[in-house]
Amino acid sequence: MTTLTAPHARSPEDCLRLLEASAAGLSEVEAARRLAENGPNQLPAAARRSPFLRFLLQFHNVLIYVLLGAALVTAALQHWVDTGVILAVVLTNAVIGFVQEGRAEQAMEAIRGMLAPQSAVLRDGRRQQCDAGDLVEGDIVLLEAGDLVPADLRLLEARGLTAEEAVLTGESVPIEKSVTAVPAEAALGDRHSMLFSGTLVAAGTARGLVTATGARTEIGRISGMLSKVETLTTPLVHQMDVFARWLTLFILLVAASLLVYGYFLGHLEFSGLFMAVVGLSVAAIPEGLPAVLTITLAVGVRAMARRNAIVRRLPAIETLGSVSVICSDKTGTLTRNEMMVSTLAAAGGDVYSVEGNGYAPAGAVRWREADADPARHAVLGAFAEAARLCNDAALRETEPGWIVEGDPMEGALIALAGKITGAGVAPFADWERLDAIPFDAAHRFMAVLHRAPDGRRALHVKGAPEAVLALCATQRMPDGGRARLDPLYWGDMVETLAGEGQRVLAVALDEAPEEDLDGDLRIEDLPGRLTLIGLIGLVDPPRPEAIAAVAECAAAGIAVKMITGDHAATARAIGEKIGLHNCSHVLTGADIEAMSDVELAEASVGTDIFARTSPEHKLRLVTALQSRGLIVAMTGDGVNDAPALKRADAGIAMGRKGSEAAKEAADLVLADDNFASIVAAIREGRTVYDNIKKEVSWTLPTSTGEAMTIVLALLTGLALPITAVQILWVNLITAVTLGIALAFEPSEQGAMRRPPRPRDEALLSPGLIWHIVLVSTLILVAVFGIYAYAVDRGHSQLLARTLAMNTLVALEMFHLFFIRNIYRAALTWAAVRGTPVVWTCVLAMVAAQIGITYVPPLQQIFGTAAVPLPLWGLVFGIGIVFFALLETEKQMRLAFRATRAAAG
Repeated sequence: MTTLTAPHARSPEDCLRLLEASAAGLSEVEAARRLAENGPNQLPAAARRSPFLRFLLQFHNVLIYVLLGAALVTAALQHWVDTGVILAVVLTNAVIGFVQEGRAEQAMEAIRGMLAPQSAVLRDGRRQQCDAGDLVEGDIVLLEAGDLVPADLRLLEARGLTAEEAVLTGESVPIEKSVTAVPAEAALGDRHSMLFSGTLVAAGTARGLVTATGARTEIGRISGMLSKVETLTTPLVHQMDVFARWLTLFILLVAASLLVYGYFLGHLEFSGLFMAVVGLSVAAIPEGLPAVLTITLAVGVRAMARRNAIVRRLPAIETLGSVSVICSDKTGTLTRNEMMVSTLAAAGGDVYSVEGNGYAPAGAVRWREADADPARHAVLGAFAEAARLCNDAALRETEPGWIVEGDPMEGALIALAGKITGAGVAPFADWERLDAIPFDAAHRFMAVLHRAPDGRRALHVKGAPEAVLALCATQRMPDGGRARLDPLYWGDMVETLAGEGQRVLAVALDEAPEEDLDGDLRIEDLPGRLTLIGLIGLVDPPRPEAIAAVAECAAAGIAVKMITGDHAATARAIGEKIGLHNCSHVLTGADIEAMSDVELAEASVGTDIFARTSPEHKLRLVTALQSRGLIVAMTGDGVNDAPALKRADAGIAMGRKGSEAAKEAADLVLADDNFASIVAAIREGRTVYDNIKKEVSWTLPTSTGEAMTIVLALLTGLALPITAVQILWVNLITAVTLGIALAFEPSEQGAMRRPPRPRDEALLSPGLIWHIVLVSTLILVAVFGIYAYAVDRGHSQLLARTLAMNTLVALEMFHLFFIRNIYRAALTWAAVRGTPVVWTCVLAMVAAQIGITYVPPLQQIFGTAAVPLPLWGLVFGIGIVFFALLETEKQMRLAFRATRAAAG
């Protein structure tokens, strides 16, 4: 295969010849060979930090610097055991952070792989979808408005084509494209016969020959490396990271002050005082919190991906927990997106019903309870011609069944043509397409000019009924004749079909004489020259899971708004089937245009169905709902939906039918275009926030309790109930086990029965501050209490400190079980049963505690002594009392809130 130079200056035929390709596309075998020879269509990955550097960076932490400094001091004092423990803690912390960061990056790599763009290509003469990374030079790519260009392409066909090339040229205005060759020396922005990788199709349709892939493309040569993995963080996690840094600084200042106070005023021995201050720093600084929050995000991102909601921008995870309104498209999102023609309406009151299964091009067409013979019903042949010829889709039979390559509605029309003609997917295959006007939201119809095998030419048009009727002067009668158009009849018929929940299309034709159309179709030439064939009613049944999801939203206090381009009656019928609350009142696009912003803001809150809307209306609706203080999630799939997706608090693009422009503008991408996946993503968003809240609510009180124990001992001159080395151990073992366990908590049972949380809700709320005070005080009392009890009973100081350390660990374990159920009672079998992750972590922690309590070498290192069995009962008894006090306080608080809510 010859390397193609200056394809913009060559004719399409020359480019095809040099690349040893054809207009029908490569074969699968040849494409596979070229892919193996030239490599995938990907830009070189951005430079990544090596594992060794990532490991070294785990030591770049204020607390780690404090511990390393402490290790130097203890080594200078020849406290080798303390030095060894400190260094072991530092190394273990680095290993944990290294593993956690690796898992987080793997999560984002997996998500980035799921977002790989798809391209429509011709292979073996038929249209199919493939990953853009699998494109090779010589492939034929099909593009339409909103598509991201996947490789450098030499245009073979271009219809109304413009492209946004700002990423390459800086030119913000879309560039018109054509198949005409340009001079070889033309500047990049003047190569109108080319589409370049990474640019966006703004309007029109195109068919192009791949001339360069990967690093050989223009964007590959200019930009070099564009691939990167998003840092796994959100505003909330960043806020907690900043909070932890300031808290660390504050604690270090307190620790330094206590060191000065204890040495100069308390006259304490320096080495013991220094280790106590180190213990205070380790106890109070929540050094593991940012890492645990990162793991929680990684778990949430993966969980959303498993539910077909792919996170593109991480702040969306937090936003999802606050969503109060979902503005959803109808087709394919609330419905199955498996269109099937149900009804054909012709002039004279003739209505035909169409049977069949999905997209299979086989089924009966019935008229007045009997099968209709196309030979006796001439209008059926006209319906079949328009349905098959005014069409850009393709049907393909696969193992599960028939699938559509392209627009689902057009796939249903191909199936209709097969049912009428009995020719499967190949009727009218020998007709030659001469020209076409692609469908566009501006004019809402598609027109195609063909030449039949006998030489006659015919123009077929399909589109929105009101758009097509405006172009027609006559109507086709059942016997094949023509009559003057009857707008009232057709208007009533549109209302009838739409009222049954059918999507209505109109089809028309003009058997154009040679002198009227010269092969160059123009929109302005069409009005008044067409003959209406009739109306086609299509059905797209609601998804059963969408009906359940809408009900779940209602329980969660989330309003669902259906925004569709369909007729108002169609939208109302579907809205009633899926369970929307207010289906009696429908706002149309015309209504929206007639309203001021203030009027629309008022009307949008009480309206659940918006019909006959444009992308511009979507943007106004999002703004109107936001002006009422609502947090809006918006779905979209077209290039014109991008402004509304950007404006929404959570923009959600369709992964299957969505354009690349919509995906680029969105925060989330639905891999299955299913409304139920939006609700699942909101549930996961609430779960992530709940788990972050639990981690903060578990970490800060326990850290404060540990720190207060040391501070009180230093200020009062009492003996430390827990040594600094033991504090190091407790923080290490609980961070490795209990702290991480909360990241894997499942959704709360009532997560979707709570109203949306305020977006500006502070994580460090007054309730959390009270919880920190309560828990840290109880920890302080319990640790000092059991230490004093042991000393009073004549036990050794080693045993007393061992009891105090194990009591602290037990309290943190019981606190974990309490925090797991912050919204409901924790004294239930389901709550105690926990999850496999929780019990794995608890058992690992218990085994570690038994080890340092009873294994002689560890006893020497950590200053512990074997605990007699009866005293374990005392330790766990204190933990149970601690748990009961917290649960009683929670139930009192919940009862008070319920009483106040009932009174208010």
